[in-house]
Amino acid sequence: MITASTSIMLDTRRPLKDGTFRVKLRITFQRQRKYYGTQYSLSEEDFSKVQGDKPRGRYKEIQLSLQALEQKAVRILEKMPFFTFEAFDRKFLELHARKDVFAAYEQCIKQMSENGQAANANFYENAYISLISFMLKEPPINRRRLSIQKSKERKQDLVKRKKPLPFTDVTVDFLNSYEKWMLSRKKTLTTVSMYLRTLRTLFNDLIDAGDLSRDLYPFGRRKYRMPASKNIKKALTLADVEKIYNYHPEHDSQAKARDFWIFSYLCNGINVKDIARLKYKQLSRESITFIRAKTERTTRHALKPIVAMRTPEINRIIKRWGNKPISPDTYVFPILREDITPEQELAYVRQTVKTINLYIKRVAAEVGIEHNVTTYTARHTFSTVLKRAGAPTEFISESLGHSNLKTTEFYLDSFEDDVKRHYAAHLTAFKKQAEKKRPEQKHLKMTSAQQKTKRDYPLYKESLSVPIDNNQLNLQSLTRSYTSSGISNAAYVIFIPDKV
Repeated sequence: MITASTSIMLDTRRPLKDGTFRVKLRITFQRQRKYYGTQYSLSEEDFSKVQGDKPRGRYKEIQLSLQALEQKAVRILEKMPFFTFEAFDRKFLELHARKDVFAAYEQCIKQMSENGQAANANFYENAYISLISFMLKEPPINRRRLSIQKSKERKQDLVKRKKPLPFTDVTVDFLNSYEKWMLSRKKTLTTVSMYLRTLRTLFNDLIDAGDLSRDLYPFGRRKYRMPASKNIKKALTLADVEKIYNYHPEHDSQAKARDFWIFSYLCNGINVKDIARLKYKQLSRESITFIRAKTERTTRHALKPIVAMRTPEINRIIKRWGNKPISPDTYVFPILREDITPEQELAYVRQTVKTINLYIKRVAAEVGIEHNVTTYTARHTFSTVLKRAGAPTEFISESLGHSNLKTTEFYLDSFEDDVKRHYAAHLTAFKKQAEKKRPEQKHLKMTSAQQKTKRDYPLYKESLSVPIDNNQLNLQSLTRSYTSSGISNAAYVIFIPDKV
C-alpha cells in the first residue's frame, strides 16, 4: 500500500521581510505535496543548525518541537486505512486545536473563510490577535492610526512571535488579567466581552467533542463572568427622525446618506449588508422580503424572512439610487457585484457604512440633532419608535428578525425624557393638592396713573401688591402690609382699581 511521507523543510520560495523563511511540515503522496505551517521562521544558516547532529540551546528546543510535530503527523498516517489530504487535514489540524488556543483560532478562522463568513472570520482574527498581543505584552493594534498595510505587517509580526497557549492555561486568573490589560489600553467592556465570547465558543466546541474536561471550563457562575456593558441609548426621538426625513441636502453625498438611513429606518431597521444584498426579485408591489445575513447560518433550521412594507418614500429612494435596468437577479443598489469574493464583499459593505456614517452625521448636525447618528441608529430607532407607539414586543421582534424576545428587549430603548418627567411628577403629587386648597388671591397692579405718580413723587419708591379678600379693599390690612414691609412714617398713595 502506498503511504504518504513526511519531512520538515524550509520554504525558501517566499522570504519574509526580515530575510527569514517559514519552517513547514511537508506531506507528500503520489507526487502531490502539501505544506503545513509551524510557528518558526529561520534563516538558512539557523535552519542548518537546527537540522544538525548536535544542536544546542535555542536550536535544540526548536529541533525537539519540530520532531514532535512530525511524529504526530506520522502517527496519524499510520492509523489511516487509506490516505487523502482532506482526511489528514481534519485529523492533523484538529489534533493541534485540541491543545492550543491559537491553533484552534486559526482552524476556526480558516473554516469561516472557506464558508464565505468573511465578517465572522475577521472578528475571530481580531480576538486572536488581541490575545497574542496580551501574551506578548504588546499594545493592541490601533487600526485608526495604522494604514491597512502597516496593520497587516504588525499582525504578521505578532503571529510570527507567538508561543503556544494551552487551553489548560486559560484560567479565571488569566481571563481577569486579560480584561484588566484590555481596559488599561482604553478598550471597552463591550469589546472585552465580545472577544472572550469567541474564546468561550472554542472551549464549548472542545468540551462537546469530548477533548476537554468541563472541570477546566473557566467561564460561568463562581468563575469568570463576562463583563456586562451598559446599553447606550442609540435611538432618536420621532421628532428627530422628522428632521432627517424632511431635510433635503443640496449635495449628492449627503442626499444619498440621508436616503439610505431613511430606507433602513423604514425597512424594519435593515442593516447595510442586507441592503447591499437586496435583489429586485425580493421586491413585490407591496413589500420587500429578505433574510438577515447575520442569522442565515446560525438559525438555518428556523429561518425567519423579514417583510417590510413598501412606502412612497421607499419607492422614491429605489427609483433615485437603484440599479438600471431592473431585472430579478440584479442588485437593487450599486454596492456589490456578482463576481466578488466574500472578503471583497465585506470591504465594500464596510466602505459603504463608513461613507453613510460620515455624511449622516453632517446631516444630523445641520438639522440640530446633538446625538451621534449612525447606520446602527436607524435600527434602534425603528424598534424604539414602535415601542413608544404601543406595538407589542412580539411584533417588534418579528419585524427585526430576532429569534427570541430577550434580544428584542435589549434593543428597545428607554422612554423619552418627557414621559419620565410625567411619571416623576406623580411622586410629589401632594404638592399640587396643597396648592389647590389655598384661596385664590388677586393683586393690585401698577397702572399708567401709578407710573405717572411715581414720576411726579420722587420719594415714591415702589408699589406694593396687597391681597384683597372677597373683592373688598381693607385699609387696615393695607397699612399693616406696608408696616410689615418695613415702611413706616411714610407718605403713600393708595390706588384703587375701577374693577377688582
